Amino acid sequence: MPPQKLVQQRLLIKGGKVVNDDCSVVADVYVEDGVVQQVGLNLNLEPPTGLTVLDATNKLVIPGGIDTHTHMEFPFMGSRSKDDFYTGTKAAIAGGTTMIIDFAIPQKGCSLIEAFDTWKSWAGPKVCCDYSLHVAVTWWSNKVKEEMKDLVQNKGVNSFKMFMAYKDLYMVNDEELYAVFSCCKELGAVAQVHAENGELIAQGAKKMLSMGITGPEGHEMCRPEEVEAEATQRAITIANAVNCPLFVVHVMSKSAARVISNARREGKVVYGEPIAASLGTDGTNYWNKDWAHAAAYVMGPPLRPDPSTPGFLMNLLANDDLSVTGTDNCTFDICQKALGKDDFTKIPNGVNGVEDRMSVIWEKGVHSGKMDENRFVAVTSTNAAKIFNLYPKKGRIAVGSDADIVIWDPKATRTISAKTHHQANDFNIFEGMVCHGVPVATVSRGKVVYEGGAFNVTAGEGKYVSRPPFPPYVYKRVRQREQIKANENDPDVPTKAVHSGSNNQSTINFSRANM
Repeated sequence: MPPQKLVQQRLLIKGGKVVNDDCSVVADVYVEDGVVQQVGLNLNLEPPTGLTVLDATNKLVIPGGIDTHTHMEFPFMGSRSKDDFYTGTKAAIAGGTTMIIDFAIPQKGCSLIEAFDTWKSWAGPKVCCDYSLHVAVTWWSNKVKEEMKDLVQNKGVNSFKMFMAYKDLYMVNDEELYAVFSCCKELGAVAQVHAENGELIAQGAKKMLSMGITGPEGHEMCRPEEVEAEATQRAITIANAVNCPLFVVHVMSKSAARVISNARREGKVVYGEPIAASLGTDGTNYWNKDWAHAAAYVMGPPLRPDPSTPGFLMNLLANDDLSVTGTDNCTFDICQKALGKDDFTKIPNGVNGVEDRMSVIWEKGVHSGKMDENRFVAVTSTNAAKIFNLYPKKGRIAVGSDADIVIWDPKATRTISAKTHHQANDFNIFEGMVCHGVPVATVSRGKVVYEGGAFNVTAGEGKYVSRPPFPPYVYKRVRQREQIKANENDPDVPTKAVHSGSNNQSTINFSRANM
């Protein structure tokens, strides 16, 4: 065991306000061996030798953020994203995020398990915080179905992403979506979709180029928000047909958000993930006269030129129409973006966000008065932990939870800039934004890894986190509907038992007496 870990075995966070998604209370937090051991007032630990004490007076003590959507060192569109698993997770820690969920993405016709193993081999030696992996399904066959089962049962994967865009690269059709959704439901996994109509995008891109529109503005013009909304509605309809829970990644537009909101009000099991970019900036940047500036904002789906979009999405996030936040962190520098200097379809898609997500959401959500501190914890950590079956080991500060903790100063401010950020990229889409809400210290697995602007991290110190199938938060409703359906179809046969999956809640003490 490295010497620095011995120093951090025992940690006491004193005097702060402990904020979970359901309550806030002033309390001390005692951590030992990477796990929360006590939460209560005026904790006095004996012996004091070897005990690290952090003063959180007048600060908030919150669960570490969980970024549900990153693409570190991703080979894409003729290049490779700039942030690798070291710089990306180091930047995450500086921003108050203590876990990322990245994506293993196989090419069409290639093995899902090989892709998973490849991404894990990239991440394992480099990560500074915990991580997990979603796996993309880019084609369909019996082999894919068997590999999905293997990934769920043996590799700790409980979520699969399908692309409805990127025609001829990753896109799957409706028949394949139906098959994958059915398989996800059987395995107890969460189905995810990149929701855009890939065929309309392909046709729109041809049209723009034929009209001589080659700049970044063409990127948004060929994939307007109705293209996102249509695919979102289609995915929800197909998923509902097979009673499969659906997670819509990177919700970028008012139209798509309304579709998700309406579906939730109709009782459909669907979750929407706006990202730091869609909550913090907009697509007017695509018309900036500086090509490099405009290209830096290119991502798919694109940011929307309607400047009221971020506020609209934040309102829906605050009121539970949308559920969690990620970043789609996939950074490319100016030189990489220049691959599309004469053709917007060749600009590598991707923006930053992993470091700034927490502060942007605090500024635009909490400081603005749209949400309270508890909802902030829910949308940056707890809901993600519940949906992906990490809760309550992650996403909560309670006895038995992992000691992934952030001391958060709600009154401090920082100005976001590429000159001072810790990401590998040379541009920041939030440049100049002044944010209230700053992480003072970040604790990962009980070790203080970031404090007062200084890092104490080692590459490879983070761990891969397995996620069991059938997350109760998602599948309780699904199971009940299956049971009712079984009764309706065959009333003379007793209801068949439906596997409830792993429930790791028994190890955690939820008693508020311990708070």
